[in-house]
Amino acid sequence: MSSDALLTVAPPRWARSAYVRMRSLWQRWFLWLLLAVLVSVLLVTVVWLAGRHEVEQVQAQLDRDTADAVSDLRSGFQRNAQSLRATQTPGTDRAKWNDAAAALLREHREWLRLEWRDAALRPVEAINTPYRMRLLDEASRGPEQSDVMLACAAARKLGAGAYSPSHYVPIAGGGGVEVMEFCVPIDAGGFLVASYSLRDALIELVGPTLTRGQEVAFTETDGTRLVALGSSRRVGTRVFTSQQLIDLPGAALMLRVDGWRAAPDLFPNMLTALVTAISIALVSVLVLLARDTRMRLRAERDLADALAFRKAMEDSVITGLRARDLQGRITYVNPAFCEMVGFTPEELMADSADAPEAPYWPTELAHEYQQRQARRLAGGMPPREGFESVFMRKDGTRFPVLIFEAPLINAHRVQTGWMSAFIDVSEQRRIEELSRASQERLQASARLATVGEMASLLSHELTQPLAAIASYASGSLNLLGPNAKGDQGEVAMAVKRIAEQADRAGQVIRSVHDFVRRRDRTREAVAPQALIDAVLPLVRLQARKLGVIIEVVLEDRLPAAMCDRTLVEQVLLNLARNAMQAMDSPDNVGSRVLRLRVARAVAVGGSTAPDDARRWLEFSVADLGCGISDDVAERLFTPFFTTRADGMGLGLSLCRTVVEQHGGALMHEPNRPRGTIFRFTLPST
Repeated sequence: MSSDALLTVAPPRWARSAYVRMRSLWQRWFLWLLLAVLVSVLLVTVVWLAGRHEVEQVQAQLDRDTADAVSDLRSGFQRNAQSLRATQTPGTDRAKWNDAAAALLREHREWLRLEWRDAALRPVEAINTPYRMRLLDEASRGPEQSDVMLACAAARKLGAGAYSPSHYVPIAGGGGVEVMEFCVPIDAGGFLVASYSLRDALIELVGPTLTRGQEVAFTETDGTRLVALGSSRRVGTRVFTSQQLIDLPGAALMLRVDGWRAAPDLFPNMLTALVTAISIALVSVLVLLARDTRMRLRAERDLADALAFRKAMEDSVITGLRARDLQGRITYVNPAFCEMVGFTPEELMADSADAPEAPYWPTELAHEYQQRQARRLAGGMPPREGFESVFMRKDGTRFPVLIFEAPLINAHRVQTGWMSAFIDVSEQRRIEELSRASQERLQASARLATVGEMASLLSHELTQPLAAIASYASGSLNLLGPNAKGDQGEVAMAVKRIAEQADRAGQVIRSVHDFVRRRDRTREAVAPQALIDAVLPLVRLQARKLGVIIEVVLEDRLPAAMCDRTLVEQVLLNLARNAMQAMDSPDNVGSRVLRLRVARAVAVGGSTAPDDARRWLEFSVADLGCGISDDVAERLFTPFFTTRADGMGLGLSLCRTVVEQHGGALMHEPNRPRGTIFRFTLPST
């Protein structure tokens, strides 16, 4: 990125002045708009407060009316209780009581019936109201009536009058009446019982002015309406509700009053008119101001579009951009740079102002970057072709970048800082690394193909000599005869071993030839013990020379392995020889033990299913050598990689290929306390 291209980052002076004018204009518009909103809020608040004030006045009046009604009800109930007690004085007989009760019923329309009951609640005398047809059935007014029993039990306990909960008495023609029993104990040992009609109690004991424009009701404490009296709600009106508890001895009632009122009027009218006039004047001023500033907005809108277009270009490029002032503080970063390093603009600018090190500098390279920045701030010009560096993301990962830097020049041709462009080249480096690795693999494959051709040639050339050795050995056995004894018997045994090893060498050559030519091999079920026994003579021969102790461990009742017997024997032999050579080192001063073990596989390929484990066998070869370092472990199975001067580096690579062709896996791990364990898996029957 050239310095000429970076000069356009700073806007010209006319653009900056136009931007300042537009910002000032928008600030004035914002203040006017804020004033209009405040006045509107004030007007709405005044109207709302006026309406709320009137609502509170109406509700307060309704609460006072409800309190007065409750007071009237309590006073009425108390007067009625005193009047009822006055009907029973010492020496009063039935005739006198009947006359007094009849007089009370004519005065109190809220009573349906008066009764004189003895101590067992059996009726002695009873008289009904003259204003209603008989509602209470005589047969149901016995001593076992529950409502009377509750009221009288409470009266006996309190030693004064008590009320029962209301109960519904149906009328023969339909409908019914809510009735409440009132019981007063008398000196003679009996009770006086008065049956209240709750509807008539509202009519008689509550003032008629309360029910004229409202609805008055008795309700239970849970809100269940018992009786109601008053006018119904008119359409378009608002409901005001007030309710108070009437706590009577033995029972409790709620008096609920619902009032209907039209929507509240505005209050006060003068203040509302004044605020409205001011609002209209303010709107007129705003209209005039809008006409005056419309032309400015049109010009400044074009400038804003140009600035927005430039900002959009800076935000949309995939190249990271960063601006620094002459003190090295970051003054601008684009989204691509923030996404590249993982920091927000606020974090980058804050860290740049407080610390000399940028947060995206690696710790180990911070000193070098500080020196480079000091040279840049001192006037040192960077190379025009750019230079490479390493940055650190917020999560701590490093990545390479290509940096282009140039002076940042303002409209007065004065340098105000430095402008930098960054390109993330980590993907490019990854592709180059993949290309290099692919080239190495191609070269390794070519070398492996050459070895394969050599193996094919050797197998062809060695087949005939081995066949001749086997033929001569068979002929020698025939000459010695089947009954050879003494020295001839030992010679016959040695010749027989020579024939067996010649035949084995031929099988190995044919297996390697087929393996190199990728031919399908016939697999057979072979017992693990047979595989171990086949390689033990050769292993013991080398172990005897190196002083290695061999341990063989096989689990009980192991299934047979489905494999190419010759190739698997070569894998075991190769791993065993490698293990013994690892222990044949001057640094290895401990005991030399080679451990061959066969068991059922615990897991294959990360699977821990029991059914899967039963179908696999695990062969392990463990040594007590010096172990394998991490650097060697990374390239252990790479073809032609070896740590021995006389090795070719093909043994482990071929072993892994053979095991993987059987569907298994070859792996290694450290042995404790020292050494290495090689494990491979084979399918079982």
